[in-house]
Amino acid sequence: MDKFFTTCALFVSINFFAQTTATGYVFEDSNQNGKRDRRENGLSDVAVTNGHEVVLTDASGKYELPVGEDNIISVIKPSGYSIRTNKDNLPQFFYIHKPNGSPKAKFKGVAPTGHLPKSIDFALIPLEETEEFTALIFGDPQPYTREEVDFFSKGIVSEVEGIENVSFGLSLGDLVGNDLSLFNPYIQAVKRVGIPWYNLLGNHDLNFDAETDEMADETFEAHFGPANYAFNYGKVHFIILDDVLYPDPRDGKGYWGGFREDQLQFIENDLKFVPKDHLIVLAFHIPISEPDGDNFRDEDRKRLFRLLQDFPNTLSLSAHTHIQKQDFFGAEEGWLQGKPHHHYNVGTTSGDWYSGKLDEEGVPVSTMRDGTPKGYAFINFNGNEYNIRYKSAGDQNDFQIQVFAPKVVAKGRNTQAGIYANFFMGTEGNDVRYRIDNGAWKAMKYVEEPDPSYLMLINEWDTTEELMPGRRSSNAVKSEHLWRGSIPTNLETGEHVIEIKATDMFGNNHKATSSFRLEEPKN
Repeated sequence: MDKFFTTCALFVSINFFAQTTATGYVFEDSNQNGKRDRRENGLSDVAVTNGHEVVLTDASGKYELPVGEDNIISVIKPSGYSIRTNKDNLPQFFYIHKPNGSPKAKFKGVAPTGHLPKSIDFALIPLEETEEFTALIFGDPQPYTREEVDFFSKGIVSEVEGIENVSFGLSLGDLVGNDLSLFNPYIQAVKRVGIPWYNLLGNHDLNFDAETDEMADETFEAHFGPANYAFNYGKVHFIILDDVLYPDPRDGKGYWGGFREDQLQFIENDLKFVPKDHLIVLAFHIPISEPDGDNFRDEDRKRLFRLLQDFPNTLSLSAHTHIQKQDFFGAEEGWLQGKPHHHYNVGTTSGDWYSGKLDEEGVPVSTMRDGTPKGYAFINFNGNEYNIRYKSAGDQNDFQIQVFAPKVVAKGRNTQAGIYANFFMGTEGNDVRYRIDNGAWKAMKYVEEPDPSYLMLINEWDTTEELMPGRRSSNAVKSEHLWRGSIPTNLETGEHVIEIKATDMFGNNHKATSSFRLEEPKN
């Protein structure tokens, strides 16, 4: 008898695991209990995906999708609805189907999920959603230790804890620094912001013992869900992607920026159901530009651009570099529209990897190598348009320009010293001007040089005779948002006021002030 029941149980188990179709309903969760009750209606024309195919629900809210033994079924949130979040403010828009669980690895992945449920349902909560909203963007929290999680929490999270009038947050990868046991401390830190928080995968969030790229995100999936997903808010369609190919398909060592075939097919299938006039925002970790060598597979970028060619309103976001820059892609780079594609490489919350002098809270200042302070970005959306503001951690909202000028200059003598403006959100072509003592406004010259303010920070470490708390910052790199003006030495001796004004690509005006002193030359 025991043998008979054992045989039957094995037969049933094999049949369940062999199921190839996932079905379920997307429904309006009127009482917000997360369960599909008898009187709650299904929602039609809502997109659902298995990470590759994308289908729409029928008139009753039902969908069907093929699945294998490693799929994550997720709903693509439509505008006008919200997704339930768990106790850690992580949106619960997915169901993981891994009957056998994740492969054994150094860091635990997904536990076996068992039989495929008869119905995988997704609850959506009606939301009065306007076309004008704001998202909060974090680049590279990247703590390598619990101490650095505390730096992140004190230096960044505490500043936005309990923030209002922000719809959701998004971290652009490198949530931690190789030690995936820090995922939970990271989650607990970000939870304090108090808003729904989305996450994407970075190259320091991988299972490095994985033999294939498909298996390199198992611990990430166990904590955050799919590494590739999408959602809508207002007239904006967000596509979140893992663009870290690991192991590098060229030699099996390290990683490379790019996409797998199934990811590109997911993008193509997803975009079929997005109105052409909506703004498409793509977010991933590694920039699609190549500032230092062959960091991204060219063909994948070209294919991505082909998929976007019928969408005139686009923006892409990345982090990874620990600098801040704006890129604009045109025909020469394979972009297939007249209006260039804007790619924003966001400054990081960890700055220069938690380096530099310590502030009064004991947190590293961690200015980035291009002179951008550590911080985060707010993206304000209005319909299919957007406006970005970078916030320097610990500074006022209007601190958008770091000014460098010599403290004292010899009167009447020519000098090669200059007045520098590091305009954090700036890009070549922006209008940046300066004037001295309410004089005439003059254009500053765009230059690609190391920021002298940042060089001063490094020189302090290199010239001190007593070891300072903290860790020396990285060497400087050329800043791509730096302007220079000459110093007039034919003025009266004494203090002279420098004013700088700049207009960014969105038409926002910014100001900064500084000063220098003229003295008679000394023999």
